[in-house]
Amino acid sequence: MAAGFPGTSPPGTVACYSMHGRQAGRMNLATAEMGIRVECYAGYRGEEEPRAFWLGERRLEVVELVDRWYGPDHRYYRCRADDGDAYVLRHDERTHTWELAAFTAAGAR
Repeated sequence: MAAGFPGTSPPGTVACYSMHGRQAGRMNLATAEMGIRVECYAGYRGEEEPRAFWLGERRLEVVELVDRWYGPDHRYYRCRADDGDAYVLRHDERTHTWELAAFTAAGAR
């Protein structure tokens, strides 16, 4: 089992899951991208918003959704987690995968 994710994955990959338990995709650990597991809330329009996310075995609660914007194939969410740090999460709507796109430590702002 890799990095606290349930199930088994081929060597060098981890599976990413949404809160609904469906597998959202796989990420190659050899790349610079950081795959994460995201717990989402699907609002009345069915759009998923991150409520918490896992970095390895560490669960971070989203305490504030600061901003969101849309790219051609991705949705971006800037959020503040319960550790005080700021994160930008990127959701690929085509493959249903999530990535950590940016990170800012609380003291660095």
